[in-house]
Amino acid sequence: MVVLNDSEIKIALDNLPGWKYEKGSIVKIFITQNFPSTMGFVSAVGGFCQRRNHHPDYILVKFKEVEVSFSTHSVGGITQNDIDAASDLEKIPI
Repeated sequence: MVVLNDSEIKIALDNLPGWKYEKGSIVKIFITQNFPSTMGFVSAVGGFCQRRNHHPDYILVKFKEVEVSFSTHSVGGITQNDIDAASDLEKIPI
């Protein structure tokens, strides 16, 4: 896997609203309607990521917020796999 450079990451994130490049990861906070929606979203994230076999670094769950962060630890940076996983999450209805 090839690590993307800063300009490639910026271009990729231009097409992913709300995603930011922070501290070596791409990160987004998803806002849900209520706690049941939050838990449903977390479950959907798990399903998408398991099928892709690429899992978020962490998911921080609050009442109506879910923070998701991706990077590829094995290569020490952001890869196309991270961008594709983030794009998959955009397809989950909130």
